[in-house]
Amino acid sequence: MAPTISTSPATHQLQVRRTFTASPERLFKAWTTAAELKRWHAPGPLNCSLAEVDLRVGGRYRIHMKAPDGSEHRVGGTYRVIDPPRKLSYTWTWETGKSADELLETLVTLEFLPKGTGTELVLTHEGFTVETTKGSHEQGWTAILEKLAAEK
Repeated sequence: MAPTISTSPATHQLQVRRTFTASPERLFKAWTTAAELKRWHAPGPLNCSLAEVDLRVGGRYRIHMKAPDGSEHRVGGTYRVIDPPRKLSYTWTWETGKSADELLETLVTLEFLPKGTGTELVLTHEGFTVETTKGSHEQGWTAILEKLAAEK
Protein backbone atom coordinates (compact mmCIF):
# COMPACT_ATOMS: atom_id res chain seq x y z
CA MET A 1 0.00 0.00 0.00
CA ALA A 2 1.34 3.46 -0.88
CA PRO A 3 2.43 5.68 2.02
CA THR A 4 0.44 8.66 3.21
CA ILE A 5 2.62 11.72 3.72
CA SER A 6 1.82 14.91 5.58
CA THR A 7 4.07 17.82 6.33
CA SER A 8 3.87 20.79 8.65
CA PRO A 9 5.63 23.90 7.32
CA ALA A 10 5.37 25.76 10.63
CA THR A 11 7.32 23.14 12.56
CA HIS A 12 9.36 21.63 9.69
CA GLN A 13 8.07 18.19 10.54
CA LEU A 14 7.14 15.39 8.20
CA GLN A 15 5.09 12.30 8.78
CA VAL A 16 4.94 9.17 6.64
CA ARG A 17 2.34 6.46 7.26
CA ARG A 18 2.41 3.05 5.69
CA THR A 19 0.55 -0.18 6.39
CA PHE A 20 2.47 -3.47 6.42
CA THR A 21 1.23 -7.05 6.55
CA ALA A 22 3.74 -7.79 9.35
CA SER A 23 2.98 -7.66 13.08
CA PRO A 24 4.13 -4.74 15.27
CA GLU A 25 6.65 -7.10 16.91
CA ARG A 26 8.11 -8.07 13.53
CA LEU A 27 8.41 -4.46 12.34
CA PHE A 28 9.91 -3.31 15.64
CA LYS A 29 12.57 -6.02 15.28
CA ALA A 30 13.30 -4.89 11.71
CA TRP A 31 14.08 -1.37 13.02
CA THR A 32 16.14 -2.50 16.02
CA THR A 33 18.33 -5.36 14.75
CA ALA A 34 21.54 -4.54 12.89
CA ALA A 35 21.36 -7.56 10.58
CA GLU A 36 17.81 -6.66 9.56
CA LEU A 37 18.58 -2.96 9.06
CA LYS A 38 21.40 -3.90 6.68
CA ARG A 39 18.90 -5.65 4.38
CA TRP A 40 16.69 -2.62 3.72
CA HIS A 41 17.70 0.67 5.40
CA ALA A 42 18.89 2.67 2.37
CA PRO A 43 16.83 4.42 -0.32
CA GLY A 44 16.72 3.60 -4.02
CA PRO A 45 19.91 2.15 -5.49
CA LEU A 46 21.86 2.62 -2.24
CA ASN A 47 22.57 -0.28 0.10
CA CYS A 48 23.17 -0.35 3.83
CA SER A 49 26.88 -1.10 4.18
CA LEU A 50 26.97 -0.77 7.98
CA ALA A 51 24.40 -0.97 10.75
CA GLU A 52 25.31 -0.83 14.44
CA VAL A 53 22.70 -0.94 17.19
CA ASP A 54 23.09 -0.46 20.96
CA LEU A 55 19.40 -0.83 21.77
CA ARG A 56 18.96 0.89 25.12
CA VAL A 57 17.84 4.37 26.09
CA GLY A 58 20.99 6.45 25.67
CA GLY A 59 22.52 3.80 23.40
CA ARG A 60 23.79 4.78 19.97
CA TYR A 61 23.20 3.52 16.46
CA ARG A 62 25.05 4.12 13.18
CA ILE A 63 23.95 3.47 9.62
CA HIS A 64 26.08 3.85 6.48
CA MET A 65 24.31 3.95 3.13
CA LYS A 66 26.53 3.28 0.10
CA ALA A 67 25.74 4.59 -3.38
CA PRO A 68 26.60 2.69 -6.58
CA ASP A 69 29.46 5.18 -7.20
CA GLY A 70 31.01 4.18 -3.86
CA SER A 71 30.13 7.35 -1.95
CA GLU A 72 28.71 6.86 1.55
CA HIS A 73 26.07 8.69 3.51
CA ARG A 74 26.57 8.16 7.24
CA VAL A 75 24.01 8.84 9.93
CA GLY A 76 23.91 8.15 13.65
CA GLY A 77 22.15 9.08 16.83
CA THR A 78 20.96 8.13 20.26
CA TYR A 79 17.90 6.14 21.29
CA ARG A 80 15.47 8.23 23.34
CA VAL A 81 12.40 5.96 23.68
CA ILE A 82 12.30 2.17 23.38
CA ASP A 83 8.84 0.75 24.02
CA PRO A 84 8.56 -2.60 22.19
CA PRO A 85 6.60 -3.18 20.07
CA ARG A 86 4.76 0.14 20.16
CA LYS A 87 7.23 2.99 19.87
CA LEU A 88 10.84 3.82 19.02
CA SER A 89 12.37 7.29 19.08
CA TYR A 90 15.93 8.34 18.29
CA THR A 91 17.98 11.34 17.26
CA TRP A 92 19.19 11.58 13.67
CA THR A 93 22.42 13.38 12.71
CA TRP A 94 24.29 13.13 9.42
CA GLU A 95 28.01 12.51 9.88
CA THR A 96 29.24 13.16 6.34
CA GLY A 97 28.54 14.79 3.02
CA LYS A 98 25.61 17.00 3.93
CA SER A 99 24.89 20.73 4.19
CA ALA A 100 25.13 22.63 7.48
CA ASP A 101 21.33 22.47 7.83
CA GLU A 102 21.39 18.69 7.63
CA LEU A 103 24.19 18.34 10.18
CA LEU A 104 21.80 19.48 12.91
CA GLU A 105 20.29 16.87 15.19
CA THR A 106 16.69 15.97 14.38
CA LEU A 107 14.30 13.46 15.95
CA VAL A 108 12.70 10.36 14.40
CA THR A 109 9.74 8.71 16.13
CA LEU A 110 8.21 5.45 14.95
CA GLU A 111 4.83 4.21 16.12
CA PHE A 112 3.77 0.64 15.35
CA LEU A 113 -0.05 0.56 15.41
CA PRO A 114 -1.93 -2.75 15.04
CA LYS A 115 -4.26 -2.55 12.04
CA GLY A 116 -6.30 -5.65 11.23
CA THR A 117 -3.82 -8.45 10.68
CA GLY A 118 -1.00 -6.00 9.98
CA THR A 119 0.58 -2.83 11.29
CA GLU A 120 0.37 0.83 10.44
CA LEU A 121 3.81 2.39 10.79
CA VAL A 122 3.76 6.11 11.57
CA LEU A 123 7.16 7.71 11.05
CA THR A 124 7.51 11.30 12.27
CA HIS A 125 10.73 13.19 11.59
CA GLU A 126 10.98 16.63 13.17
CA GLY A 127 13.39 19.45 13.83
CA PHE A 128 14.31 20.46 10.27
CA THR A 129 15.50 24.02 9.85
CA VAL A 130 14.67 24.40 6.15
CA GLU A 131 11.98 23.07 3.85
CA THR A 132 14.44 21.58 1.33
CA THR A 133 16.03 19.39 3.99
CA LYS A 134 12.60 18.13 4.99
CA GLY A 135 11.79 17.38 1.35
CA SER A 136 14.93 15.33 0.76
CA HIS A 137 14.23 13.30 3.91
CA GLU A 138 10.63 12.74 2.79
CA GLN A 139 11.91 11.21 -0.46
CA GLY A 140 14.47 9.12 1.42
CA TRP A 141 12.03 7.76 4.00
CA THR A 142 9.45 6.93 1.33
CA ALA A 143 12.04 4.95 -0.66
CA ILE A 144 13.36 3.21 2.47
CA LEU A 145 9.84 2.14 3.45
CA GLU A 146 9.41 0.71 -0.07
CA LYS A 147 12.39 -1.56 0.58
CA LEU A 148 11.07 -2.52 4.01
CA ALA A 149 7.68 -3.41 2.47
CA ALA A 150 9.45 -5.68 -0.02
CA GLU A 151 11.19 -7.42 2.94
CA LYS A 152 8.10 -7.78 5.10
